[in-house]
Amino acid sequence: MAARITELVLDCTDPERLAAFWGEVLGYEILDRDDVSVEIGPKDQRTTLLFLRNPDRKLQKLRLHIDVRATDREQDEELERLLALGATRADIGQGENVSWYTLHDPEGNEFCLLSGRVDP
Repeated sequence: MAARITELVLDCTDPERLAAFWGEVLGYEILDRDDVSVEIGPKDQRTTLLFLRNPDRKLQKLRLHIDVRATDREQDEELERLLALGATRADIGQGENVSWYTLHDPEGNEFCLLSGRVDP
């Protein structure tokens, strides 16, 4: 028997803001919320993201990050969409000759936009 990941928990200062951002990025909906957290996920709820209020600010590069791929457009078009949603470009030493974009979400958490498409 094995375990499986059911949710990823991200500490943040503003769960509503970050849940709204990631909900738009991933096409997820709000599944649950309370005074200190907001949980989003797909309708089948296989793996969800839980944004948990924490007053501590992020101080260094994350040791775990999220990678995303576009489902219905080219990588450059998806980059423009993510930037319009509030992502910003990030330089973490990845260099110029890579096939992905490194970005920050609205609270500075790193994530990557990979090349190629994936089924929705």
